[in-house]
Amino acid sequence: MRIVIRLLAVSFAVFVIALALPAQAQPKSFAAFVAELWPDAQAKGISRATFDEALRGVTPDQRVIAATKRQPEYGKPFGDYVNAVANKRRIAEGQVKAKQWAKTFDAVEKQFGVERWVLIALWGIESDFGAEKDKWDVFRSLATLAYVGYRDPYFRNELIVAMAIMQKNKFPRSQMVSSWAGAMGQTQFMPSNVVDFAIDFSGDGKSDLWTNVPDVLGSTGNYLHKGHWKHGLPWGFEVVEPNVFDTMHSHDDFAGWQRLGVQRGDGKPFPPPDIKGILFFPAGAKGPAFIVTENYDVLKEYNNSDAYAVAVGHLADRMQGGGPVKAAWPADDHPLSRNARIALQKKMAALGYNVTDFEGHVDFGLRDNIRAEQKKLGMIPDGNPTAPFLERLGVNVK
Repeated sequence: MRIVIRLLAVSFAVFVIALALPAQAQPKSFAAFVAELWPDAQAKGISRATFDEALRGVTPDQRVIAATKRQPEYGKPFGDYVNAVANKRRIAEGQVKAKQWAKTFDAVEKQFGVERWVLIALWGIESDFGAEKDKWDVFRSLATLAYVGYRDPYFRNELIVAMAIMQKNKFPRSQMVSSWAGAMGQTQFMPSNVVDFAIDFSGDGKSDLWTNVPDVLGSTGNYLHKGHWKHGLPWGFEVVEPNVFDTMHSHDDFAGWQRLGVQRGDGKPFPPPDIKGILFFPAGAKGPAFIVTENYDVLKEYNNSDAYAVAVGHLADRMQGGGPVKAAWPADDHPLSRNARIALQKKMAALGYNVTDFEGHVDFGLRDNIRAEQKKLGMIPDGNPTAPFLERLGVNVK
């Protein structure tokens, strides 16, 4: 009876996964997916023993599919997300961690040139400073995402890389745990990031992102350093525009921003005049305005979400004594769903704009394109995509 029940459960899981696939796709069995994966894994140096151990007993996980539809940095108003991340408890605990691990932070800053407060902010957001433990089977999560073709072939490749990590480091199968999406350790590295950036900063002969704090902090510093983090350059800051200001103007150096009468919200001086900054209205012109720098782009390399990048930078500032965002966040800020953002990208490409990312990420190039269309439509050209804007463009989101 138990065998029959298990077979029914697996059949139902495959049926539900089939519903998650595009209508034109013909879902193959999970066993067929595994069989097709093996030659690619073998070609990349994975032994049959490692391959079998990684996927032994693995079945598609419906919880993973559900999680793809509720990523927190996209599911709530921008200001709500930033304020929830930069909360009083996390600010206070981050300040404690700065003292507790001061010598490690000194060493990381000296070697990689990445300020400790940014590292602490990432550490706090990703795992609550290590208090939140990875609970998902990395191989099951990645295999599920690869099987249903989510962001294909990204997760398929990450699955093979995870096997290589276990094989090379001789990690026990039980240690290979992650987030629902396969990110591992206290600052959540995807498998390919582990290969590219994880280091043995403690000097014990191995790199451990799950339990070894010096390795966690050193590896995270290495990640940002290799992403071309500029020491001493702020990620960005809130600004106040003059009463008469053309929001079509979004790119300038700081000498130019000063000539236009833009001021920092905190009253501090701007970075050097030849440094470039981009004007950004994350919730539209009715809400806070920011100017962001090259370091903001580095944070988005870590997680390609504007809400996430602003939250990291703002939390780092708050832990150093900075104040909250001064301008009020709009009450009617309703971020677009991922499907709506993808539909917008396709529409903008159809209108002749150079859009090559169709995964729902709204970069600054696309925001400038949105400004151009907003101006044509008689809307405020702030680069912020909204449901009314999509409606005016004739974008229908199913």
